[in-house]
Amino acid sequence: MDKNKKTPQNKLPTPKFGSQIAIAILIFIGITLAYSLLSTPAEKIKSLTIGDVATGVNAGTIEKIEVSGSDVSILFKDKTKGETKKELENSMSETLTRYGVTADKLALTPIEVKTESGFVYWLMNILPFLLPVLLIGFFLWMMTRQAKGQGMQAFTFGQSKARITNPDDKKNKVTFKDVAGAKEAKQELEEIVDFLKNPKKFLDIGAQIPKGVLLTGHPGTGKTLLARAVAGEAEVPFFHLSGSEFVEMFVGVGASRVRDLFKMAKKASPSIVFIDEIDAVGRVRGTGVGGGNDEREQTLNQILVEMDGFEPTEKVIVMAATNRSDVLDPALLRPGRFDRRVTLDLPDRSDREAILTIHARKKPFAEDVNLKVIAERTPGFSGADLYSLMNESAILAAREERKTVAQMDLVRSIEKVMMGPERKSHLLSKAEKEITAYHEAGHALVASVLPYADPVHKVSIVSRGRAGGYTLKLPLEDRKLQSKKEFLDDIAMSLGGYVAEEMVLGDITTGPSNDLQVATNLARAMVTRWGMSDTIGPIALESDGGQTLFGRGVNDKEYSEKMSAVIDGEVKKIMDDALDVARKVLTEKRHILDAIAKKLIEVETLEQDEYNKIIIEHGITPKMKDPEIIKA
Repeated sequence: MDKNKKTPQNKLPTPKFGSQIAIAILIFIGITLAYSLLSTPAEKIKSLTIGDVATGVNAGTIEKIEVSGSDVSILFKDKTKGETKKELENSMSETLTRYGVTADKLALTPIEVKTESGFVYWLMNILPFLLPVLLIGFFLWMMTRQAKGQGMQAFTFGQSKARITNPDDKKNKVTFKDVAGAKEAKQELEEIVDFLKNPKKFLDIGAQIPKGVLLTGHPGTGKTLLARAVAGEAEVPFFHLSGSEFVEMFVGVGASRVRDLFKMAKKASPSIVFIDEIDAVGRVRGTGVGGGNDEREQTLNQILVEMDGFEPTEKVIVMAATNRSDVLDPALLRPGRFDRRVTLDLPDRSDREAILTIHARKKPFAEDVNLKVIAERTPGFSGADLYSLMNESAILAAREERKTVAQMDLVRSIEKVMMGPERKSHLLSKAEKEITAYHEAGHALVASVLPYADPVHKVSIVSRGRAGGYTLKLPLEDRKLQSKKEFLDDIAMSLGGYVAEEMVLGDITTGPSNDLQVATNLARAMVTRWGMSDTIGPIALESDGGQTLFGRGVNDKEYSEKMSAVIDGEVKKIMDDALDVARKVLTEKRHILDAIAKKLIEVETLEQDEYNKIIIEHGITPKMKDPEIIKA
């Protein structure tokens, strides 16, 4: 934001009322002490009568007399001082003559008359009366400032709270060079930049200005960053605010803020207005939530009118970002409003490597750092996740008093971002450690045996986040589609820990609770969303979305109770079949399960190379990109 141009929301917060009173009291005491020190004479002055002065003049002990109005200052020859008063009507000479001072003695004593005038004279006379009044007024002003500030906020409700980034603000400027990946999205947005820079080229051929650009995609994929990059490339003012900042408890405030926002954008045109999380205000109208004329709907109506109403906005591009474009009102998505829809997917391997390179600009790396390996081990990571990964690696290096970031820091940061920090203080008993080792070994062994499961990269029984242990498996390459066979093997792998506990202990613990939830949700999605049930067939019974109630998803069921029973039966069948597959694998390979668990109990963590050596010794070929097999 431009430092020279402050908006109301950039003002410092008003101090607390109690602190204002304390400050006022301290200032009052300080001024009182200063005034007392300045007004107190530095040396002692005797108080004399006119007769004493006349006696001194006759005796020749007075060196000089100074008269200022009715005040008389006397300086004796022994350098002591005195003071007295006289009548204003008579001069000092006449007064002394009446007290018997001869003309000769009077002539030997110099008398100096000072006439006080000007600003200082009047200030010194008025200040003793004016200063208390000023202090009381200042004290009252400090007391009423807080209440006045609160009262004045009522007049600013209708003003826009947009934050403005000016094109000459080099510190906050972002360009397309700062955004890695998203090639198609950047190509689409380059047209917007070209129009903002050269609108005449498009207008001369009869092309209409695109009114709006809607950025959709997973959280953390760079929607806000791309919008800032468009403003930085076009070098135009950038108005940024969130959709929730429009809506207040007072009716009509949101619509007023929309009008004020577009008024500012038109004055600064060509410009860009960016509304982040527009689904907060742009959801489908008429849902019955909050009534048919609630504040949110009025705000949305005003946005629709401003974008394409009786006064079409010229040279103002409206950009918006959302993770839920499926819940937006159709009137907001029609041509003439949001003409362009740019979808941002999770970055692939090459894009992840480019993003890591950007975030590594200001970090000193050791010689062993290989960002390509880190990119391969982070499928499904968004740009925000990769930023967090790089930041966590730098924090780990600094915590260990090292000056460079090593490859091991980056690898450890992957797991920290995915599952949380290690809980080394969470010590397991000998029995719990053995149960956890067999549980994780069950996951890993089933994943290594089944042909469509992802290869194992790491197995650990060190607690991390909420997990007592974990098996890290990653695909050999990025993929956008997954098959039914892959899902079935994933479910069987998830149940590997459950089966291992059952085989070794003859009992079940609470350890597989999360595994069961993940596997069950995946099986239900196969049946109801992806048409992967042989009994039900290719029917989509549920959608990805759904309303939320008390924090939980609520889907409107568009099928009968009979169909619901069929779905439950199909989900149970998938789970039972996967359980049988996992039980068969672990029963046949029990000796390998024991070997992995024994090694885990000994070292607690097995990296990919160490794990592959164990399974190769027992005749299992690990899944690898290269055809070469690691030799034991």
